[in-house]
Amino acid sequence: HTYTSKKKIDRQRIVVAVGGNALQRRGERLTIDNMLKAAVEMAPTIAQLASEHEVVLTHGNGPQVGELALERSAATFDVLGAESMGQIGYILAQAMAGSGVNAVPILTQVVVDPSHPAFQDPTKYVGPVYGPKEAQALTEKLGWVVKQDGEYYRRVVPSPPPVEILQVEAVRKLLETYPECLPIACGGGGIPVSRVPGSATALQGVEAVIDKDMCGAKLAQDLQADGYIILTDGGGIFRNFGKPDAKEMAQVTPEYLQGTKAGKEFPGSMGPKIEAAMQFVEGSQKTKPGAWGAPWEPQDA
Repeated sequence: HTYTSKKKIDRQRIVVAVGGNALQRRGERLTIDNMLKAAVEMAPTIAQLASEHEVVLTHGNGPQVGELALERSAATFDVLGAESMGQIGYILAQAMAGSGVNAVPILTQVVVDPSHPAFQDPTKYVGPVYGPKEAQALTEKLGWVVKQDGEYYRRVVPSPPPVEILQVEAVRKLLETYPECLPIACGGGGIPVSRVPGSATALQGVEAVIDKDMCGAKLAQDLQADGYIILTDGGGIFRNFGKPDAKEMAQVTPEYLQGTKAGKEFPGSMGPKIEAAMQFVEGSQKTKPGAWGAPWEPQDA
């Protein structure tokens, strides 16, 4: 099955994805202190899960990388992604230490295919909104690609799928040899890189942002995880969502989700999370037939 609301299980290997917005509480400025406060509130939930299971943590970086992009408009998104990964990894590690867990952030590079169609049609919105004149000026001055987002304009960058997670074996070794630690990997979808043509080992940065839920699904699959949890404030998956008889479902199959087009009405929120959970479950069928994925609210984890 692809989703479970509450499941009492033996010790399992679980990848947990935390959204970048989880570190920015509504109405508060995006400061290090505020992010740390939010992380400290979340840490006991992760610590409890880690006391019962083998856990790997991954996280988003949307608000943080957008802020960094404003501060350093000439920086490329591979560099900005690395900076946000270090920043958020440090904050999460400090918060987890307060709950008695030694977290180990890993700067994670993720190979993408530079010939993927995503590079011809950037779709990932980043940063704030602009009026038409300001958007045009930024396009001319900085070479940005901007697209309309409602009545305003925003910068867009390519969002190709992850092909290969380069540090996944380091994560696996940590789990096998240092079970007391909590690896943090693939933050913000990982640092996007591509292989240099003609070289077996050389890498180069890529101007892109990889979807963190999709990268988390690949991380979980590569680690042969039993489960993949995507923490969200959007709740679970409901039958007859939005209707008087709506009911949260305990278990559903990928086939049911595909048939009902679950989450398709919410392409900016629950849709990608459901798709990532399905991708993990379907991709794990040969190596982990009982694999499960779940968008859960933090109190359910």
